[in-house]
Amino acid sequence: MKSIKHYLLILSALVLLAGCDKDFIEINTNPYAVTEINPALLFAGAQRTHLGNWTAEHTIVQQFVNPYNQGATLGFNFNEDIDGVSNPKWDQSYPGSIKNLMQAMSILGEETDRTNLYNMIRIWKAQIFLGLVDSYGDVPYFDAGKAVTEGIFFPAYDDDALIYEDLQKELTEAVAALNPSADYVPEDLFYGNNSENPAGSASAQVEQWRKLGNSLLLRLGMRYSKVDASKAQAIVSQAFNNGVMTSNADNAYVKYDGTLYTQGDNSGLRDFSYFNYAAEPFVTQLKSTNDPRGKYILAIYEDPAAVANDLNPNTDLANQFGVPIGVISTELADPNGPYRGARGGGLNYSQINIYSVASPAAPYFWVTYAQTSLLLAEAAQRGWISGSAQAYYEDGVKADLMVYDLYPQTEPISDSEMESYVSQPGVAFEASNALELINTQYWIANFRNGTEAFANFRRSGFPALSPNLSNNNLQGGFARRLSYPDYEGSTNTENYTAASAAMGGDNLLSRVFWDIP
Repeated sequence: MKSIKHYLLILSALVLLAGCDKDFIEINTNPYAVTEINPALLFAGAQRTHLGNWTAEHTIVQQFVNPYNQGATLGFNFNEDIDGVSNPKWDQSYPGSIKNLMQAMSILGEETDRTNLYNMIRIWKAQIFLGLVDSYGDVPYFDAGKAVTEGIFFPAYDDDALIYEDLQKELTEAVAALNPSADYVPEDLFYGNNSENPAGSASAQVEQWRKLGNSLLLRLGMRYSKVDASKAQAIVSQAFNNGVMTSNADNAYVKYDGTLYTQGDNSGLRDFSYFNYAAEPFVTQLKSTNDPRGKYILAIYEDPAAVANDLNPNTDLANQFGVPIGVISTELADPNGPYRGARGGGLNYSQINIYSVASPAAPYFWVTYAQTSLLLAEAAQRGWISGSAQAYYEDGVKADLMVYDLYPQTEPISDSEMESYVSQPGVAFEASNALELINTQYWIANFRNGTEAFANFRRSGFPALSPNLSNNNLQGGFARRLSYPDYEGSTNTENYTAASAAMGGDNLLSRVFWDIP
């Protein structure tokens, strides 16, 4: 009897302890903790990818200048390879967008019923790697972004030409796999519920992404124009026949509100304005053609060192003057020298309009109808696609003029202004000078997409800029790529060393595979 009572007592205690343990788990479990990640949110977070820096790509293509040659301000205006100037694209791509997209794809899996989300991710991942290859050459690709999913912390670098082959495959397959009867992705920043052009349905959203994917394929195909014209024609024809962007309603962009969500890259132009100026070749182009975009791009401030204090800067195009390339600030400021001298706490030259194109509320454009139409103009001029090169050209120019009403403190450029502009000498289409005209306009259309401006300048050779001869660091030419981040050499040493050797050296003069002399 005693043994039975003893047994029951032990059993009761165990039941009580089990109940306490259950209650302990329930009490100490946060009901608000995130246990599952929505891959659509990872995708949306990765859509706002890096488009280039004022002090890197925009300086190389002579749209922007920092004429102060000391310490951190020493960079591409003086043909210097500075780690902090070359690595932002890398730093913002691999730990951020690429990691998020790879994690989202891993969560979804290839057999997911969210097929449209999965293939939008594939398309956008291709856009990111297209920019990375164009900027650096060989980069980690097949093993990139797999630290979480596969434990690959030191990815190998892959050959840039092989990456391009896979990007072509990815874009082609992903576009073909989009299904108008499948899932709608409301989180999509370009065409989802909170975008400026919400699609509203899966079928409409799929059509937008189909055009976006094919427009990226067109961009990729045009990169081959120097290295393999036959291949370029085949890819361009494929993209064109499958349907590219046809209006500004197709643009892939994000519009910021300037308060909670801001265009962060522009803050330095306002907060550290002392250093930042428009480059002479770019200003000369806008002035010489009476470009109606000029008043929204350029401004003269009372004090270049305190631009935020001037609420009504001079934006008259006739009064704008760009800083000469490769000239140091002390020479520019010298009152007895050949330049315009000082003004206020800075230099007597034009800066970027912080109330319009450089506003915290300025939109960010990744792929546009203007870009697409200008590339079609070149393809048509080369005889690769049907249609009029002049018509594509003028449509592309006008499309870029039209998007300026999305910037703060602007007014729509009128039809008469557009017609006048496309008739201006230096803008009006001429078959004998078509490639230069088209690619000069592409240079302007990619103001604020430095990655694309830099890539297309190397591919096309236009606009016809003069090399920066402030020293012989670039042997009388231009930077052909950005260098790898310094930390890659110390943390991913073996793979970095192999990639550097394959590129012919980790320097500004090594070339991406499509950039042949």
